[in-house]
Amino acid sequence: MTQSLNTVWHHAIVTREQREAQNGHKSCVLWFTGLSGAGKSTLAHAVEERLHQMDFRTFVLDGDNIRHGLSSNLSFSEDDRRENIRRIGEVAKLVMEAGVMVMTAFISPFRTDREAVRKLMPDGDFFEIYCKASLETCEARDVKGFYKRARAGEIRNYTGIDSPYQAPEEAEIIIHTDILSIDESVEEVLRLL
Repeated sequence: MTQSLNTVWHHAIVTREQREAQNGHKSCVLWFTGLSGAGKSTLAHAVEERLHQMDFRTFVLDGDNIRHGLSSNLSFSEDDRRENIRRIGEVAKLVMEAGVMVMTAFISPFRTDREAVRKLMPDGDFFEIYCKASLETCEARDVKGFYKRARAGEIRNYTGIDSPYQAPEEAEIIIHTDILSIDESVEEVLRLL
């Protein structure tokens, strides 16, 4: 992707720091990653609910929701998956600049893509949260039936079946979502923060 030579970044008069001061908290990006069915969306929304109850400004960017709009023109090819994550990273950065604690719930299967998003953020503002669950657990939780269809050859390039998931090597935290309850998982994330 090439950047237009006819655009210049516009610096806002109201700064991120001013927005954070008004909100009474720092903004950041919590990047939930893991296999489909590992509990990313469930945990991201539960963390958001808890933070909201504590008067934090929050927003969840969810994989399926983004695929309905911002990334509706993308397939699930490796290149399009990379582009999807690049777009999400850019959106997450903008929302964080608005003073909001952003949670993202995306498989984001490729380590290099997650690292590229991390590099978009100032140091200490990106928290990679690996929702770790065995493939067997994820398949057992397969409410959408995608694993079954992938195993039957009806879906190609399905992460964990015929497309790889590269687990984080240095995530800020690993949540064993096949062992911990949702409440225990939320507490782990809040301790991280």
